[in-house]
Amino acid sequence: MSKLRVGILTGGGDVPGLNSVIKGVTYRAEEAGMEVLGIRRGWKGLTHIETDDPASVADYTIALNRDNTRTIDRFGGTWLHSSRTNPSKMKKLPPHLRVEDYPSRETTKDGVTTTSWDVTAKVLKNLAALKLDYLVAIGGDDTLSYAARLNDENFNVIAVPKTMDNDVRNTEYCIGFSTAISRAMEAVQRQRSTVGSHERLGIFRIFGRDAGYTALYTAYVTSIRCGIPEYKFDLNHMVELLIEDRKRNPSSYALVLLSEGAAWEGYKVQEYGEPDDYGHRKKMNVGEVFADKAREISKGTLDPIISDLTYDLRSGAPDFTDKLVATTFGNMAFDAILAKKSGLMTAIVEGQYALMPIPDPKLGPRKVDIEKMYNTERYRPKYDNHLGLPIFLTRA
Repeated sequence: MSKLRVGILTGGGDVPGLNSVIKGVTYRAEEAGMEVLGIRRGWKGLTHIETDDPASVADYTIALNRDNTRTIDRFGGTWLHSSRTNPSKMKKLPPHLRVEDYPSRETTKDGVTTTSWDVTAKVLKNLAALKLDYLVAIGGDDTLSYAARLNDENFNVIAVPKTMDNDVRNTEYCIGFSTAISRAMEAVQRQRSTVGSHERLGIFRIFGRDAGYTALYTAYVTSIRCGIPEYKFDLNHMVELLIEDRKRNPSSYALVLLSEGAAWEGYKVQEYGEPDDYGHRKKMNVGEVFADKAREISKGTLDPIISDLTYDLRSGAPDFTDKLVATTFGNMAFDAILAKKSGLMTAIVEGQYALMPIPDPKLGPRKVDIEKMYNTERYRPKYDNHLGLPIFLTRA
């Protein structure tokens, strides 16, 4: 009887803790006499690989074992590398794939029409050629949307949620969130001395394309105001509050956090660059636009300093919480494989570890519950009525 072969990949943006999942699955699989194959560069590894070319196989895959994964959990990033490839909506095919062999579709957005190809049939052939029985897919809502597609195609998939935005459905926590909040909190607290020394307004732009968890929770632990994508604030009122904050502060400064997808009434989030395979374009720095407005409305009373708290938050080693959760998620994923389960995602629900269905991609990312978590008059987190809530103050 042949050994069970498990593939593992990481997709989308990197976060601290990914390597702990990879190591956890590999150690358990080796103990159980199974083989583990790392797929490099996320879903791109399964679309661009030429399985009959040894050089291509060596480029896009690596056999994982205790020796080569022994120390990877001590570092951030992903040892397997990543990409934002979506096999069901590829806008450019590798040279060895012919466009006429795959279904195509045209989509139009902002007057621009693009063509994409669904190469799922090739992905399934590559999985078979690599002799994989299971795939562990680690990623955010975009990466896991294709994991759901493979499950629909009857391939065995176990998903592990990761994202600094903490916006994957069916779980209260995603790997990378705690480290991001810890780093953001430290950055805000460090810059108080500089912003205060010059009696200015500190504006911090932070990750959060569609969901405001990162901004909201950083504001929660630093006691400052924030703007999040789920609620368009009143620009004049926000500026008035910040002027008031500065007056009441003995050091004559004020601070505000803005998610990258935050907006005020009358403002449309600005984007630039080509969209990726999931349709996302890069967002202009909302902090800079808000700074100009704050300076104008306050008639120069507020003199902004803008800090971009983005990529630095996902760099470096994971903190305790992320390493604990990532290691546990990796072992849960392997337990699910041992139990011959599929189509499930490791999760935290009601503060407890759980296995949940891979989220339905049609539902999109999980959003902040404005009524329960955000004060729409004061533009800051709510601090009341938390009795009985799970540790992360939200339910899946």
